[in-house]
Amino acid sequence: MKNSREIMEILEAYDLTGSYRAAAELAGCDHHTVARYVKMRAAGQAPEQRRHRERAIDAYLPKIEELVVRSRGKIRADVVHQRIVAMGFAGGERTTRRTVAEAKAQYRLGRHRVYRPWTVEPGLWLQFDWGWGPRIGGRQTTLWCAWLAWSRFRVVIPVWDKTLPTITACLDSTLRRIGGVPAYVLTDNEKTVTIEHVAQIAVRNAEIVEVAKHYGTTIRTCVPADPESKGGSEATVRIAKADLVPTEVNLRGEYSSFATLEAACREFCARVNDRPHRETRRKPVELLAEERQRLHPLPRAPFTAAFGTTRRVNWNCTISVDGVRYSVPHRLVDTRVWARFHGDELIVTAVEADGTAVEVARHQRGNPGTPVVDDDHFPPRENKDADRTPKATNAAEAAFLMLGPGAASWLVEAAAAGTRRIGAKMAEAVALAKLHSPAAVDRALGTAAITGRFADADLLSILDYQARQADAAPTRAGEGHSLQPGTSAWAAFGTGTGTTTSGAGLPDDLPDDLPDDVGGHDLDLDGDR
Repeated sequence: MKNSREIMEILEAYDLTGSYRAAAELAGCDHHTVARYVKMRAAGQAPEQRRHRERAIDAYLPKIEELVVRSRGKIRADVVHQRIVAMGFAGGERTTRRTVAEAKAQYRLGRHRVYRPWTVEPGLWLQFDWGWGPRIGGRQTTLWCAWLAWSRFRVVIPVWDKTLPTITACLDSTLRRIGGVPAYVLTDNEKTVTIEHVAQIAVRNAEIVEVAKHYGTTIRTCVPADPESKGGSEATVRIAKADLVPTEVNLRGEYSSFATLEAACREFCARVNDRPHRETRRKPVELLAEERQRLHPLPRAPFTAAFGTTRRVNWNCTISVDGVRYSVPHRLVDTRVWARFHGDELIVTAVEADGTAVEVARHQRGNPGTPVVDDDHFPPRENKDADRTPKATNAAEAAFLMLGPGAASWLVEAAAAGTRRIGAKMAEAVALAKLHSPAAVDRALGTAAITGRFADADLLSILDYQARQADAAPTRAGEGHSLQPGTSAWAAFGTGTGTTTSGAGLPDDLPDDLPDDVGGHDLDLDGDR
């Protein structure tokens, strides 16, 4: 089969010479080939079109096409081959596979779904969807991924669950980030949004309808099993998971806490919203400034009916729910929060100063009489036991403490030991500092504090001892004196006194039946050794 360039060269050669053989000689091919392409051009056929040759499988083409149409293009080629072999086909399975592929291509031709480009308008559509987030402490998180269709502005918020109060809080936070309310909110058909379908009509959850009314928008859902109707939010989920969920591709480490994941999501949103989008060639944050002019104003207060029952935070940073006290962050003291149970967990929601509803605490269900407390909810406690530095309140105490750190240590330890007449002993130490140096007295006081000597004469005794030790020369033991046991007792070993020995100091009158070894030593009774 010649390619297009070769066919054009053959036809040009024929047009130049007007002879099949001469054109074949110029083009480097057979004159019959030249004649075939010239005749095809004269008949109005495409020269590059191959002539169909009769095949053994052509007799079974109607049956193959029937099977492909009946299965809507889903049937496998091996199943078709079994069918036509039973009908008498003697060819190979490779021929059947190629023919079935051609039949499927012809079936799909003209049956493709045609997509009309979605021309979005500013202030009209907001889409959101969910994606699995990373695991923190062995627990699965979820990512709320919202996408403003016209400006391509993205919002990603990590959460622990997908309940209706969580959806309400995420929706409120998203609307306050974009600074307005769009006309429609498009999402998937989850039970929190769509209860059921009747005659292919989605029946809305009454509570989500109330949420939409509060914000002045309309909740819409996509067509079931049709991700194309919300492809923008699907892409937002895919991009967020690729960047935020630790994988071997992005080399991101595990998250130590939920606050770390929240910070990573805010950083991700700031980065993707501040770079030019591939479609618009403009930054989403710049387009959002223009789209805000077409958004509806936000209500000042969020929709709090879904957050549970209201509770007032006591001055001990706790709220009471079903007779059990649960802690909340100390910054919420004397404010109103909302508490609800989700399974065995209590979720506490608060409204920030800017009107955003956020989850501030989450506890396991407790038992009455046992408070459920999180230490992170309370401010750092002052360690009063660690701060034991004496502070002077009069001149006598100041004079004593001026001696040095040893004096302060002595006062602390003496007070802890219940020492009597501490004031008089402090005055005595100040008086001794005039006879001895203040450094020496302070050193003696430190020694007394360490050894626990707080009696009346202990300080003076320690001072005298330290003075003698300072004047006396150091004493070192000489080599002529040692406590190590000597070896003089071994000097007479083997010499024997008053008894004749043979070789090793043994007596001569040993019995004849004495064994050759005594105590593990060989004996030479003949006196050779």
